[in-house]
Amino acid sequence: MSEKSGTHSWGAGAATGVGSMPGEDVREAEKTVAGTFEDFPYLAELPARGPGADMIGRTAGMLVEVYARVEPSGWRIGDRPGRDTRRAWSWLGEDLDALEEFTQGYSGPLKVQAVGPWTLAAALELRNGEAVLSDRGACRDLAASLTEGLREHLAQARRRVPGASVVLQLDEPSLTAVLAGRVPTASTYRSHPAVDRADVESALRGVVDGVGAPVVAHSCAPGVPFALLRRAGVRGISFDFDLLTERDEEQIGESVEGGTALFAGILPGTDTPLSDPAGSVGGIRTLWRRLGLAPGSLSESVVITPACGLAGASPGYARAALAHCVRAAKSLADNPE
Repeated sequence: MSEKSGTHSWGAGAATGVGSMPGEDVREAEKTVAGTFEDFPYLAELPARGPGADMIGRTAGMLVEVYARVEPSGWRIGDRPGRDTRRAWSWLGEDLDALEEFTQGYSGPLKVQAVGPWTLAAALELRNGEAVLSDRGACRDLAASLTEGLREHLAQARRRVPGASVVLQLDEPSLTAVLAGRVPTASTYRSHPAVDRADVESALRGVVDGVGAPVVAHSCAPGVPFALLRRAGVRGISFDFDLLTERDEEQIGESVEGGTALFAGILPGTDTPLSDPAGSVGGIRTLWRRLGLAPGSLSESVVITPACGLAGASPGYARAALAHCVRAAKSLADNPE
């Protein structure tokens, strides 16, 4: 990625996954991930196991001095760790056990995932049933608790895999809705006001600067705010390539020229026929030419992934999709033009 390619722990022609996998067997999932992505594995997530393994509950379990429980409407902040928090801790411990087992002797980049501060604020409820998003002070407290919890989570991953250069992926699928004022209130009759972009950027920058690891921001929603995320200091932006519009292209070009990696999601997260791997990255090559970017920077600037998590896929499709991403990334490296 021009002169800044060496700033990333992953090399040219890299591929990885987004996070979630189908089923409830974490050992089988992590074995698949580690066996497929020999150069950029990740900590598999299995939301099918139930509350505490889902993305919100899993991250809520990482918070420091903030606890959450399951209510009919979703996850709500409580006074003390209860059954749901302990279940989240247990699932995460099992995930780390499996990661350690199947990455013995591994050295290189390793990705772990957690929900980012704004999607978490949009999903977690205060004691009154409204989203944390409704209270700016609570948003700041939540971001601080998350940052501290993520530092510990990353430290655990490093202890389990001593040779790893850990990369944190912050999942922010609700970020666009937060910026646009489209997050519904508890009554669903109206929406929470849009959060000022400067406040959104500041909170993200606080987490990015505070966790002590390179951060990749992920959203498979339309309208990813590339420029905002880049200013917040992320090293990479993960997105659904098929959702890009012409309005995104200038921001993408600026991101690449500034050294930000693109984690391009090229495959759906649910079962669909898979094309030739080389053909599935043809749109990326076309975009590169249209932006006037050097072909030689392509495989250094782009990491190939599915468009979103694979929790809703069949096990067979999930395995095939991950292997497809590896082959597509190799095709991009071998033939950037």
